[in-house]
Amino acid sequence: MDLNFTEASTLAIIDRQISGIEENFTPAQYEIIRQVIYSSADLEYKSLLKFSQGALAKGAAALTAVTPIIVDVPEIQVSIVHELQQTFTNPVYCCASMSREVSNRATKASSGLEILAQKYPKGIYLIGQDQAAMTTMVNLIQDRTIEPSLVIATPPTLIESEAKQRLRNSNIPNIHITSAKGGANIATAIFNSLLQLAWQVAQKNQ
Repeated sequence: MDLNFTEASTLAIIDRQISGIEENFTPAQYEIIRQVIYSSADLEYKSLLKFSQGALAKGAAALTAVTPIIVDVPEIQVSIVHELQQTFTNPVYCCASMSREVSNRATKASSGLEILAQKYPKGIYLIGQDQAAMTTMVNLIQDRTIEPSLVIATPPTLIESEAKQRLRNSNIPNIHITSAKGGANIATAIFNSLLQLAWQVAQKNQ
């Protein structure tokens, strides 16, 4: 089976089904939305993905500068390392792999994030699964302990997250989901799509 043909055919179907929304997004934002829909098979993401002003440009600049990437769970790390090795070679650190001692009110990811935040306050942060890590990250942002170059936040929650609202109100470049939906696969799809867009620009500018 020709996988390239299959992917192109699927994306063409997606384009037909979400026709018209491109008027509300930049070409780069639209490309990320269609890639998220492609990876999730969920057309609802056309209205759930939100981009803060300048988030993609700032994220692309951080990737080009080989800024370290902090992820909450191993699933994301495994899913982005290969593409990074073929492009900008940014180092990737996983919060859940950092901490062995966890308090009753924390998770491995949130505890590990506190450790990595001290080392990489201006890193690119991908929080795709762990809500406690999301809350910890936003607290550190508000305390001005960290100032991420970009945040991609997609942890699934049954209720609207206060931490997500605080992230929206911050001046940190971010891409997030306005829904109970989300997960590590969505954060990965967003990141890998942004990575490919940034790499294409970097190659053209050489």
